[in-house]
Amino acid sequence: MRNFLTPKQERFLEYLETEITGGSTPSLRQAATDLGISHAAAAQYVKALETKGHIRRDGRYGRNIMLLKSRTGPARHHTAGQRWREVPIVGRIAAGMPLYAQQEWDGVVVVDGNLYRGKHLFALRVKGDSMKDAGILEGDLVLCEPRQYAENGEIVVALIGQEEATVKRFFLHPDHIELRPENAAFDPMQYSFGEVLIQGKVIGLQRGPVDVDGNIF
Repeated sequence: MRNFLTPKQERFLEYLETEITGGSTPSLRQAATDLGISHAAAAQYVKALETKGHIRRDGRYGRNIMLLKSRTGPARHHTAGQRWREVPIVGRIAAGMPLYAQQEWDGVVVVDGNLYRGKHLFALRVKGDSMKDAGILEGDLVLCEPRQYAENGEIVVALIGQEEATVKRFFLHPDHIELRPENAAFDPMQYSFGEVLIQGKVIGLQRGPVDVDGNIF
């Protein structure tokens, strides 16, 4: 018997059982499509099923899903091939990249680990609309790979004067660094080499609602 499951959670768990035991584990996006629900709802169902003891997610950053209960009750352990990965949302960035101390986090975002495989990824909430023409809007989360260097044209998270973090397109010139917005209303910014510290390269973006724990899906 499955205690404390809503009908929708029951349906989602049955779906996971069918897919995982059949050897094909869906992404959050695929689960949402198959069940006719939103991406946010799929992520929240995964979290609810773990809280209620029907699945287990192992590991700190990567998440291997294991089914703990079958329809008839006995526990069984099936590790999913799909990695449900939690990436910390960084509340602030400072010199030296102290990105992984828990007190610096502002929640987590759940992503598809098959798409985002790098180590120590972090997310940063975007403020302003200076990158809107690149499809990065205020309130979005940019997913970043830690880096202390950048290639020309890459979108990066840069720390200016060891105080202000910004998301811009990077260009290296012989005598300065240019951080270029993707919005005609904003002018490119120029800095001396010592003023800018690259903190990461933007490798993806998440846009979605916030849950009760501050997580964005």
